[in-house]
Amino acid sequence: MTRQALTLSLQFADGAHRALLPRHAVARWIRAALASPAVITVRIVGLDEGRALNRAYRGRDYATNVLTFDYEHAPAVVADIVVCAPVVADEAAAQGIGLADHYAHLLVHGTLHAQGHDHEDAADAKRMEALESRILVGLGFADPYRRD
Repeated sequence: MTRQALTLSLQFADGAHRALLPRHAVARWIRAALASPAVITVRIVGLDEGRALNRAYRGRDYATNVLTFDYEHAPAVVADIVVCAPVVADEAAAQGIGLADHYAHLLVHGTLHAQGHDHEDAADAKRMEALESRILVGLGFADPYRRD
Protein backbone atom coordinates (compact mmCIF):
# COMPACT_ATOMS: atom_id res chain seq x y z
CA MET A 1 0.00 0.00 0.00
CA THR A 2 1.14 3.54 -0.68
CA ARG A 3 1.96 5.86 2.21
CA GLN A 4 -1.25 7.68 3.02
CA ALA A 5 -1.95 10.96 4.80
CA LEU A 6 -2.83 10.38 8.43
CA THR A 7 -4.15 12.65 11.13
CA LEU A 8 -3.49 10.72 14.35
CA SER A 9 -4.64 11.36 17.88
CA LEU A 10 -2.87 9.06 20.35
CA GLN A 11 -4.43 8.85 23.82
CA PHE A 12 -3.30 6.96 26.90
CA ALA A 13 -5.95 6.27 29.52
CA ASP A 14 -3.60 3.46 30.59
CA GLY A 15 -0.03 4.70 30.28
CA ALA A 16 1.68 1.44 31.23
CA HIS A 17 3.08 0.95 27.71
CA ARG A 18 3.52 4.58 26.65
CA ALA A 19 7.27 4.14 26.10
CA LEU A 20 6.62 1.23 23.70
CA LEU A 21 4.22 3.31 21.62
CA PRO A 22 5.94 6.46 20.41
CA ARG A 23 3.73 8.48 18.11
CA HIS A 24 6.03 8.04 15.09
CA ALA A 25 5.93 4.22 15.42
CA VAL A 26 2.15 4.07 15.84
CA ALA A 27 1.71 6.35 12.82
CA ARG A 28 4.09 4.20 10.75
CA TRP A 29 2.20 1.00 11.60
CA ILE A 30 -1.18 2.55 10.81
CA ARG A 31 -0.01 4.20 7.57
CA ALA A 32 1.32 0.85 6.35
CA ALA A 33 -2.23 -0.55 6.53
CA LEU A 34 -4.03 2.41 4.95
CA ALA A 35 -5.36 2.47 1.40
CA SER A 36 -6.66 6.04 1.65
CA PRO A 37 -6.14 9.14 3.81
CA ALA A 38 -7.37 8.81 7.38
CA VAL A 39 -8.26 10.54 10.61
CA ILE A 40 -7.75 8.00 13.39
CA THR A 41 -7.80 8.19 17.15
CA VAL A 42 -5.93 5.44 19.00
CA ARG A 43 -6.81 5.11 22.67
CA ILE A 44 -4.89 2.78 24.97
CA VAL A 45 -7.16 1.76 27.85
CA GLY A 46 -7.22 -0.37 30.98
CA LEU A 47 -9.43 -3.35 31.77
CA ASP A 48 -12.42 -1.39 33.10
CA GLU A 49 -12.77 0.87 30.07
CA GLY A 50 -12.04 -1.99 27.67
CA ARG A 51 -14.71 -4.14 29.29
CA ALA A 52 -17.27 -1.33 29.40
CA LEU A 53 -16.79 -0.53 25.70
CA ASN A 54 -16.93 -4.19 24.64
CA ARG A 55 -20.09 -4.69 26.70
CA ALA A 56 -21.77 -1.52 25.39
CA TYR A 57 -20.94 -1.96 21.71
CA ARG A 58 -20.54 -5.70 21.21
CA GLY A 59 -22.64 -7.12 24.04
CA ARG A 60 -19.67 -9.05 25.44
CA ASP A 61 -18.85 -8.61 29.11
CA TYR A 62 -15.07 -8.80 29.02
CA ALA A 63 -12.18 -6.66 27.86
CA THR A 64 -10.91 -7.59 24.40
CA ASN A 65 -7.60 -6.72 22.79
CA VAL A 66 -8.78 -4.24 20.13
CA LEU A 67 -12.04 -2.56 19.20
CA THR A 68 -12.48 -0.53 16.03
CA PHE A 69 -15.20 2.05 15.56
CA ASP A 70 -15.32 3.01 11.88
CA TYR A 71 -17.38 6.06 11.00
CA GLU A 72 -16.42 6.78 7.38
CA HIS A 73 -14.56 4.89 4.67
CA ALA A 74 -14.51 7.52 1.89
CA PRO A 75 -13.16 9.88 0.86
CA ALA A 76 -11.13 9.41 4.01
CA VAL A 77 -11.20 6.79 6.73
CA VAL A 78 -12.46 8.15 10.05
CA ALA A 79 -12.18 5.78 12.99
CA ASP A 80 -11.36 5.18 16.62
CA ILE A 81 -9.18 2.22 17.56
CA VAL A 82 -9.26 1.21 21.22
CA VAL A 83 -6.55 -1.13 22.51
CA CYS A 84 -6.70 -2.68 25.98
CA ALA A 85 -3.16 -2.62 27.42
CA PRO A 86 -3.52 -5.42 30.01
CA VAL A 87 -5.09 -7.79 27.46
CA VAL A 88 -2.34 -7.03 24.94
CA ALA A 89 0.32 -7.71 27.59
CA ASP A 90 -1.29 -11.01 28.61
CA GLU A 91 -1.63 -12.16 24.99
CA ALA A 92 1.94 -11.22 24.09
CA ALA A 93 3.26 -13.14 27.10
CA ALA A 94 1.09 -16.18 26.33
CA GLN A 95 2.22 -16.18 22.69
CA GLY A 96 5.86 -15.55 23.54
CA ILE A 97 6.08 -12.45 21.35
CA GLY A 98 7.31 -8.95 22.00
CA LEU A 99 4.82 -6.47 23.37
CA ALA A 100 5.58 -3.86 20.69
CA ASP A 101 5.19 -6.55 18.01
CA HIS A 102 1.74 -7.42 19.32
CA TYR A 103 0.71 -3.75 19.47
CA ALA A 104 1.85 -3.31 15.86
CA HIS A 105 -0.23 -6.33 14.82
CA LEU A 106 -3.34 -5.13 16.63
CA LEU A 107 -3.03 -1.60 15.25
CA VAL A 108 -2.66 -2.94 11.71
CA HIS A 109 -5.63 -5.25 12.38
CA GLY A 110 -7.73 -2.38 13.73
CA THR A 111 -6.77 -0.15 10.80
CA LEU A 112 -7.90 -2.81 8.34
CA HIS A 113 -11.22 -3.08 10.20
CA ALA A 114 -11.53 0.72 9.97
CA GLN A 115 -11.45 0.34 6.18
CA GLY A 116 -14.18 -2.30 6.10
CA HIS A 117 -12.15 -5.51 6.22
CA ASP A 118 -13.51 -8.24 8.45
CA HIS A 119 -12.98 -11.86 9.40
CA GLU A 120 -16.55 -13.01 9.94
CA ASP A 121 -16.24 -16.02 7.65
CA ALA A 122 -13.32 -18.28 6.74
CA ALA A 123 -12.67 -16.71 3.32
CA ASP A 124 -12.66 -13.16 4.72
CA ALA A 125 -10.45 -14.25 7.62
CA LYS A 126 -7.95 -15.81 5.24
CA ARG A 127 -7.80 -12.63 3.11
CA MET A 128 -7.47 -10.35 6.12
CA GLU A 129 -4.79 -12.50 7.76
CA ALA A 130 -2.80 -12.59 4.50
CA LEU A 131 -2.99 -8.80 4.26
CA GLU A 132 -1.96 -8.38 7.91
CA SER A 133 0.97 -10.76 7.37
CA ARG A 134 2.17 -8.91 4.27
CA ILE A 135 1.95 -5.52 6.01
CA LEU A 136 3.68 -6.66 9.21
CA VAL A 137 6.48 -8.47 7.37
CA GLY A 138 6.92 -5.32 5.28
CA LEU A 139 7.33 -3.37 8.51
CA GLY A 140 10.02 -5.79 9.70
CA PHE A 141 7.90 -7.83 12.10
CA ALA A 142 7.47 -11.59 12.11
CA ASP A 143 4.38 -12.99 10.40
CA PRO A 144 1.84 -13.23 13.26
CA TYR A 145 0.06 -16.16 11.58
CA ARG A 146 3.07 -18.26 10.70
CA ARG A 147 3.04 -21.47 12.69
CA ASP A 148 6.47 -23.06 13.13
